[in-house]
Amino acid sequence: MNSQITRRGFLGGAVLLGGAALVGCAPDAQRQQAASPGTLQDGTPRRGGRLRLGVVDGDRAGTLDAHKPLTIGSIIRGFAVYSKLWEWNAEMNWSPALAEETEANADATTWTVRLRQGLEFHNGKTITADDVIFSARRLTDPALGSPWAALLFTLDRERIDKVDERTVRFHFKDGKGFVPFPDTFTNFGAIVPVDYDPAKPVGAGPYKLKEFTPGQRSLFTRFENYFKDGQPYADELEIIDFQDEASRIAALQAGQISLANGIGADQVRLLQGDPRVSVVVSQTSNWQSFDLNLSKEPFRDERVREAFRLLTDRKELVERALSGHGRVANDLYSPQDPTFDRSIAQRPYDVERAKALLKAAGQENLQVELVSGEGGDAAALVFAAQAKKAGVTVTVKKVDAATFNGPRRLDWTMSTGGLLTESFLSSALHLDAPVSAANKTHFSDPRFTELFEQAITQPDVARRAELVHEMQRIQHAKGGLVIWGFNDALDAVSTGVGGVVPEHTQFATWRFEKLWVKETT
Repeated sequence: MNSQITRRGFLGGAVLLGGAALVGCAPDAQRQQAASPGTLQDGTPRRGGRLRLGVVDGDRAGTLDAHKPLTIGSIIRGFAVYSKLWEWNAEMNWSPALAEETEANADATTWTVRLRQGLEFHNGKTITADDVIFSARRLTDPALGSPWAALLFTLDRERIDKVDERTVRFHFKDGKGFVPFPDTFTNFGAIVPVDYDPAKPVGAGPYKLKEFTPGQRSLFTRFENYFKDGQPYADELEIIDFQDEASRIAALQAGQISLANGIGADQVRLLQGDPRVSVVVSQTSNWQSFDLNLSKEPFRDERVREAFRLLTDRKELVERALSGHGRVANDLYSPQDPTFDRSIAQRPYDVERAKALLKAAGQENLQVELVSGEGGDAAALVFAAQAKKAGVTVTVKKVDAATFNGPRRLDWTMSTGGLLTESFLSSALHLDAPVSAANKTHFSDPRFTELFEQAITQPDVARRAELVHEMQRIQHAKGGLVIWGFNDALDAVSTGVGGVVPEHTQFATWRFEKLWVKETT
């Protein structure tokens, strides 16, 4: 099949863009390899009952704003209330949701999207092209100040055309193509009505908001006219906020909640042998990293950066920090992307070479502070012990989520990191591209910038791969991300809940429309 974009038929409603967005999931047997023996896939879906999900979220203020979710709790609540043009499927590729058809022109300078017939918001209003245009403009409105607007930096807000009541055509600045448009818009591009009020949110998701007490709980009721026939199954969904993992796990074991997403690997051991709970393991390409700030000493020096990569025992980090629930990484993200360069050799663990590089850089007996955010403490402490072998003293500073993600988030000299896997270009827009949303490493390389600007407009997958391969070699040699591992997503699920299936994402317990209560009272 010609990899150049042309006007073509649609596969399941999503166009194949040079191989960048492949629709469909791996066989169930392949996904099942990532599941624990107790994965809850049995049973026939039934209607009724209340699902109760516990989340750990340090934000006491809370928010339900569709386009400005700032914490994990806000993002998860958005999965209940809102729907998007596209959604992430089980293989972490975009697939159609509200969109019936998606088509890019030959050079990806325009994307045309047609809505499904008869879509409704929670208030009964028909979803039209006007709502899509409003939503895209709201997300990218500087006045809103969404941190996610940068992901759509090239969208021309003034040239979003209404073709008809169900069809919208998107254009991009300077007439340039934008290959990762569906990826980036799928992140936080919820479709809301033109009279949207975040204080009284209306969406098109599987559940309607009934009650919301920020920092405590939110209650939702089933949306009967949800666009997926027969779903959702439960009458109600309740999301309860916890301040720490221990209290959330205790609530799960006591039957006060039925789902706990993204539990720590250390919690798995506590749940082993409990017949009331199953742990669902999803093998993902979500990565864990140590982020080096290249705008500060000692990491301005490439020799120091290389030394830190070499003194990182990745296998030990996976075994100890992730309790074996993951796999070793090689300082590069998005291994599932078809343009990923698999020829780059795995960086070795070499303490002696690291010591030699530090000596050459005049950084013997180096002392560095490593700031650890929520979930990064175990890795930080393991790394600190590893660094001692090379004569480096790493002081771990633990901070709460609000501090870690606050005004200083781009200023730490060294910090723990990690991100949900996406396509290479979309991930770069989050991390280290010249227009990235949160460049913690302050990575800036003229050749990398030049290549990125070419790649993001290149629809041909083979030509784009050549550009990405060179970009990844630059990242591997000069970048500030020490990506040491890919972690599994671990979800704890009561045996009274059905429909939780392992994926290659972290969304197994967020697919609220697919989950059901096995027994209702």
